[in-house]
Amino acid sequence: MNFDALTDDELNHLRTVSKLVSNPRAKWKEKPGHQLNYLLDRGSQSFDIYLRQNTLDALDFSCGLLIIKPDRTSLTLCRYNGSSHLHHDSHCHINYQFHIHLATELAILSGKKPEHFAKPTNRYTTLRGALYCLVRDCSVSGLEKTIPDEPDLFDNIL
Repeated sequence: MNFDALTDDELNHLRTVSKLVSNPRAKWKEKPGHQLNYLLDRGSQSFDIYLRQNTLDALDFSCGLLIIKPDRTSLTLCRYNGSSHLHHDSHCHINYQFHIHLATELAILSGKKPEHFAKPTNRYTTLRGALYCLVRDCSVSGLEKTIPDEPDLFDNIL
């Protein structure tokens, strides 16, 4: 698979094809912050879900899905980020909002990170909620204890 020539349809297929977690009892590792990795199998394709949490800032987190080639090179298919930072690109300005990055053909062809482009979301407010959304959006099975964040009752009040 050539990561430099993936179309949006191919990227979407890789995100949504059924995947099974092979290490559902993975443990957090101390790095600069905390990190946890789940390995996923899909026949000849390997995927990885990573979770990163800054131990000093609850809003500084990331949860992403990678596809991994046999030579161990990887491509981030999607990334669900916390609201701890600004994100600006030519299409969108996200000011301290939760947001989802998706790999796109345009970003790859432009020489940017495949998942450069992002869109704001109100579907989650924690890393736990981001993982819940990723698991559902990307057809991942084998993680039994993913739970959504409770909706904010004040979101719809003006």
